Amino acid sequence: MKRGIVIGKFYPPHKGHKYLIEQGCSQVDELTVIVCDKKGQKICGELRANWLKEMVPAANVIVVEDNLPEDDSRAWAEYTLQILGYAPEIVFTSEDYGEQYAKCMGSRHMLIDKERKTVPISGTKIRENPLNYWDYLEPCVRSYFAKRVCVVGAESSGTTTIAQALAEYFKTLWVPEFGHEYSIAKILASDFEKWDTMEFIFIAQKQNAMEDLFARGCNKILICDTDSFATSLWHERYIGFVSPEVEALSSDRYYDLYLLTDVDIPFTQDGTRDGEHIRQNMHRRFEEELKKRKKPFILLSGRHEERVKIAIEVCDKILGEVKPL
Repeated sequence: MKRGIVIGKFYPPHKGHKYLIEQGCSQVDELTVIVCDKKGQKICGELRANWLKEMVPAANVIVVEDNLPEDDSRAWAEYTLQILGYAPEIVFTSEDYGEQYAKCMGSRHMLIDKERKTVPISGTKIRENPLNYWDYLEPCVRSYFAKRVCVVGAESSGTTTIAQALAEYFKTLWVPEFGHEYSIAKILASDFEKWDTMEFIFIAQKQNAMEDLFARGCNKILICDTDSFATSLWHERYIGFVSPEVEALSSDRYYDLYLLTDVDIPFTQDGTRDGEHIRQNMHRRFEEELKKRKKPFILLSGRHEERVKIAIEVCDKILGEVKPL
């Protein structure tokens, strides 16, 4: 059996890496991809490895500690032999270092697309600004780098119209509010007056899952019409107390900005809403909790056109504030 390896940081993985690994897979019976993980890197090795497993399922992906000098080919060769327990027949790289590294293991080196003509991209460029090289990222990696803006607010405060308008302007996706559709189903089933915590856990889980799925296909920025944080406030409204289980589902979610829609527009009853007398209290609770949790947010007030104009401006600013890895 012919065995090969590809080794690197894959920080982050991109289509050039995918091409290299696929070329390796096509020329050996078993290919192992070694992901070097160094303490302090913003994207942990396990996450990068999971991305690679999705990108090239045929490869065997493992994570190792990056604790050796980059230019010490012999040390890396010995380390690799220790990890694998055997000497691979072929080492696939896109760099000159591969020749000496392979030689130290008694392996053959195969150089793939060194000039980056087939896939004209490098990890260095992507680390400078991932959004500028969006087309070279796979959906799983795009989901990580996508900017996320969440629109929240009380009932009939214009969250959905803002989300749709922003998605149209930025030619991207917006995530609908799963809880709204769930509420309609309960009304049709004549069950709207009966709620329990498990339902809100289910709604929060579905909202998170939808968002992460949509992030894979968005165009650099994802617009979310509510989130699981908002679900926890609606749990408080309908059940009467805060649920730690629902809260936990939003504790590790990150958004670049929240847009809080004001209640200075007329209330419209669509058959699923509490009523105008509840709207002001819910708006106050959203504002209180956003401040308490130190979530970045701005208040959108005034006519729809004014709100959209401000929202576009802040989203443009977010897209321009990309920090290198």
